[in-house]
Amino acid sequence: MHQLRKKLIGDKAFYAAVFAIIIPLVIQSGITQFVNLLDNVMVGRLGTAPMSGVAIVNQIMMVFNLALFGGLSGASIFGAQFFGKGDEQGMRDTFRFRVLFSLTICILGAAVFVCFGEPLFRLYLNEEASDPGEIAATLQAAKAYIGVMLWGLLPFAVSQCYSSALRDTGETFAPMVASIIAVLVNLVLNYLLIFGSFGFPKLGVAGAALATVISRYLEALYLLISTYRKLERFAFLKGVFRHFRIPLSLAASIGRTGAPLLVNETFWSMGMAAINMCYATRGLTAVAAANICSTVSGLFSIMLMAQGNAMGIMAGQQLGAGEIEEAKSTVRKLLFFGVVTNLLVGLVVICTAPVIPNIYNTEPQVRRTAAQMLIFCGLFLPLTSYVNGSYFSIRSGGRTFITFLFDCVFTWVVALPIAFLLGTFTALPVEWIYFFVLSADIIKAVIATLILRSGVWARNMVGNSAG
Repeated sequence: MHQLRKKLIGDKAFYAAVFAIIIPLVIQSGITQFVNLLDNVMVGRLGTAPMSGVAIVNQIMMVFNLALFGGLSGASIFGAQFFGKGDEQGMRDTFRFRVLFSLTICILGAAVFVCFGEPLFRLYLNEEASDPGEIAATLQAAKAYIGVMLWGLLPFAVSQCYSSALRDTGETFAPMVASIIAVLVNLVLNYLLIFGSFGFPKLGVAGAALATVISRYLEALYLLISTYRKLERFAFLKGVFRHFRIPLSLAASIGRTGAPLLVNETFWSMGMAAINMCYATRGLTAVAAANICSTVSGLFSIMLMAQGNAMGIMAGQQLGAGEIEEAKSTVRKLLFFGVVTNLLVGLVVICTAPVIPNIYNTEPQVRRTAAQMLIFCGLFLPLTSYVNGSYFSIRSGGRTFITFLFDCVFTWVVALPIAFLLGTFTALPVEWIYFFVLSADIIKAVIATLILRSGVWARNMVGNSAG
């Protein structure tokens, strides 16, 4: 028991380092998810069709967001290891890669939404399971929302560039403050612009989008000001824009490592969007319930995501410094910590699930379905934590092709077929389709355990010498 406790539980210094990273991330994510919940409730007060229209757009926007995240994650693997090595020039070149990649994704994302927006929205609208009037209202809301949201792609990309670079150094406070500013501004403007409060124009879903866009510009502005006021601390940013030449060997390495991540995040998000289309076969009631479940569960998943990021940062820095066994120990302890904490969080989700959907102004059936989906979400939360932590651990050593198979391929080969077959060939209600999709993570957890125990993921990719 003593040896087991030593392997799974760290000392005070270990948890001090963990909480120094996790707490700002939890605060940032917690406020963001709470305000997302309030935003969702405010849009939901406009009716089921507007809420469903916004949910459909956000499902497709998730593909853009995660494509950006995937490309930046490849650079972050090198950024964290360069920081652990003490190589400022490597970090500077890595940041240039982020900027060029982000601009490219912004242009491609805008082009897709402008050219193919409406056909994509229609994929979520089942004419046989929904009233034609509801479908028309949902489509109108989606088009009004995306027309404004497109203006927020660029500031979002700028924020992600700087936030990810700062987190590679272990700096999570500035991104936290920037996010808090953004979500609070978003919350206030939502109230003013959705409902036309205090003399402001009543813009409905377009007001929700405008509030988001304004908050993203303010978030990016704060990050830029905060970062460049502390330029001595982030010396790798000095002269970063003098040119955009990146050593070919580094660009190739980031490309080889990051390409599976980019493909993974893009196709994983497309797979999740396709799974939600399978839920939509049960009509707009299912779309609305899945949206409520997704928003509320996001609030309860903040510790899960923070722990995953902490694993990537801490293990990545240790691997970059050549401390392979220390990195493996860090991952073991953080995985155990994540499962225990999310077991407790999951119990809270289960206990509150029957109550939370009642804050939405929607049909009783939507609320009942959302409550059952939340109970299933809470039940599987410890398992989700283990799988998520394993993904970040494997990624920290640059084993991105393994993460591609583990995450994206698994979604398309296992989870999506489950949703499609149950949605198409059975009469199961949407909440039970959701249950069986979540159950697929049991297989993924077994695979993750085998990969982590093999130790193949733990490698130094940037050399051991400092400077």
